[in-house]
Amino acid sequence: MALAGTSVHGVALPVVAVQVLGASPGQVSLLAAAATAPAFFFALPAGVVGDRYPKRPVMVGTDLAAAAVVAAVPVCWAAGVLSVAVLYTVALLLGTLTVLHQAASIAILPEIVDRAQMHQANVRIASAFSLADTAGAYGGTFVVGLLGAVRALWLDSLSYLVSAWCAWRIRSSAVRRETAGRPVRMLAGIREGLGYVMRDPIQRPMVLSLVCHAYADGIVVTYFAYTLLKRLGADSTGLGLVMGVTAVGGLVGAALATRLVDRYGPARVILAGLLAYALCGVPLLIARPGPVWLGVIALAGAVRTAAAVAAGTTQRSIRQQLRPPELQSRAQQTSVWLVTGLRTAAALTAGGLAAAFSVHTALLVGTLLHLVPAGLLWASPIRRMTAMPAPSPSKDGPRVP
Repeated sequence: MALAGTSVHGVALPVVAVQVLGASPGQVSLLAAAATAPAFFFALPAGVVGDRYPKRPVMVGTDLAAAAVVAAVPVCWAAGVLSVAVLYTVALLLGTLTVLHQAASIAILPEIVDRAQMHQANVRIASAFSLADTAGAYGGTFVVGLLGAVRALWLDSLSYLVSAWCAWRIRSSAVRRETAGRPVRMLAGIREGLGYVMRDPIQRPMVLSLVCHAYADGIVVTYFAYTLLKRLGADSTGLGLVMGVTAVGGLVGAALATRLVDRYGPARVILAGLLAYALCGVPLLIARPGPVWLGVIALAGAVRTAAAVAAGTTQRSIRQQLRPPELQSRAQQTSVWLVTGLRTAAALTAGGLAAAFSVHTALLVGTLLHLVPAGLLWASPIRRMTAMPAPSPSKDGPRVP
């Protein structure tokens, strides 16, 4: 519910800025930056919070706070004091609360799910995230059109209250929850989380592969819609259909991930998924205008998303099983911080390549860079994994079958 709410206000806030307040393009850009900046600045501190305190109260508290923050927009509008500055503040606060909530919600999984069921749980979460993200974006557009952007935020606020109620009903293991109470200084905690990830022979290559993947993906995504609309002549309907078919692939990947891992082993699923992701970017490079090529790109996008979900859920499950309980949140947020930090760099790289050469060159470079994560994992101990690993009870290190 919280993710769907995030998608809704992601649609509603820019509409309020433009249609209600008459914001300029520069102000809209700053609003987008305000929504995404907290992920970079607060990802690492959020990991310490997630390991220092019990996770359920963090989830409930951030949901309740988010409900109040979202409700501030229609309240200010009714009082006649709504401004772009208010929207900036709301976007910053919501971004920060989202980072804190997700740090706790991802790290709580090993406390409420048996280790043997970890992969299946992550697969179901990926399915729910895909549905919530898609429903939030499309549903948010519908609700905004039906009720207006300001009134739609009341429903957004309600979604956070429902999420808080769901989080309150979670019951985690008392034994594992004891580790959350261990005092950890903020800077020392951040260093400990970073050090663990960078020293661990399994966590390090996985995180570095995620970082490289995010960087390559950021380059391609920068000009994906632009290429469809400008070079291939698609209209907004065609773009919407491509995005919709692509999203369906996530559900397919989630449905197949567990069976694929059981049959072929985690290493093969991850490596094959990363290679398939890279190869499915080729149609965008060679496509020509016309509905047939749009169909090919949509189908490739669906396969690509399926591969990403299968590989991604397997990676996350391995990392969660091998992390010691006291480092669950910090290790997770280390990867979030690194990935988030490279998004801006990827967009700037794409812009530089397009300016110096062409948009097609930027897409080509991004597609080639998608091969790097598979190479990193092939050169690591991960390629020897024939089954999901046994969990590590401490920071001494993982056990790889």
